Amino acid sequence: MTTLTSSPIAPLLDRLFAAADAASPATSPVVAALSRQERERLMQSKTEYLDYYGRMKDLALPVSRETGTLLYMLARGCGARTIVEFGTSFGISTLHLAAALRDNGGGRLITTEFEPSKVARARDNLTAGGLIDLVEIREGDALRTLSVDLPETIDLLLLDGAKALYPEVLSLVESRLRPGALIVADNADYSPDYLAHVRSPANGYLSTPFGEDVELSMRLG
Repeated sequence: MTTLTSSPIAPLLDRLFAAADAASPATSPVVAALSRQERERLMQSKTEYLDYYGRMKDLALPVSRETGTLLYMLARGCGARTIVEFGTSFGISTLHLAAALRDNGGGRLITTEFEPSKVARARDNLTAGGLIDLVEIREGDALRTLSVDLPETIDLLLLDGAKALYPEVLSLVESRLRPGALIVADNADYSPDYLAHVRSPANGYLSTPFGEDVELSMRLG
């Protein structure tokens, strides 16, 4: 048994995923009020992301169950001890990553979220899962919260916040990524600039689409 597949994490994740499915963007009146074109424009905006994601404060917007499992496997497989996450939300992906740290023998996960109510919910979920001791939640805009006090080396980076900011967030942590570090970008299709950067070997990455909605990249030596 692993931390991920045993109590209290496994039943907690089942409840959180079920709640997220019941309150998905597809059923949200906030989302329904936006046309598909307007929603996609807002998701790719570098200036309106605070407004857009503020509207989504009551939605978990989680990674898929499959991506969550992938995150745990990648973090375990690379022996991660230092992880940075952009976009905490309710802490579903954070729980997967912190569970991997626990099973790796410990470590530090820095995650950042600008919406205060989501920070509170994530902290409650991580406490319920017995993993809060491994996690530092930084409240505020990631362009500020991730610009200071990062670990000397980072083993894994998860990008799952405002898609338009993926290139900027990557640039903040890029110099700390160790050779072989893994970068998982959820819904990266909404950030063509990011994809162009990591898919160019000249920038020091090996990158490939993984599944339907994930870009998996590795920092080269």
